Amino acid sequence: MILELLISAFLVIAGVFGLVGSFGLIKLSDRMARLHAPTKATTLGVGGVLIASMLYFSFSAGDFSFHELMVTLFLFLTAPITAHYIAKSHIHRHLEPKDLPDTETDRGWASFEDAADHDPAHDQIDRRRFVPQGASRNGVADGSTQ
Repeated sequence: MILELLISAFLVIAGVFGLVGSFGLIKLSDRMARLHAPTKATTLGVGGVLIASMLYFSFSAGDFSFHELMVTLFLFLTAPITAHYIAKSHIHRHLEPKDLPDTETDRGWASFEDAADHDPAHDQIDRRRFVPQGASRNGVADGSTQ
């Protein structure tokens, strides 16, 4: 009885989060605001369904399901990272540094760091590390002639 109530509670909570996330995706006007609806609310909704499934199969069926736990962990780890990269790409494509709020530090936004402040020595790539064994720098195998 208690287990059934707990599973039902997780499913209802998951449904509410999924509904709020879907509603936010449709109704919010700004792209950045719409980004938060599926990444926050819907992630919790899917996570609630997966936790309810884990509880059901662990206690009712007597079989612990490791797959749902792994999917839940993967979802909770990847959704915020994906949202971060989508937001960062939006900032780079649609905003200028003057449009962003002040950072209240000595430096500006890391994404729009001034070229004068940037040390190009850190960008140098040691191309010798990327030459396959047995090949020379011009792509011809060592010991052979062109």
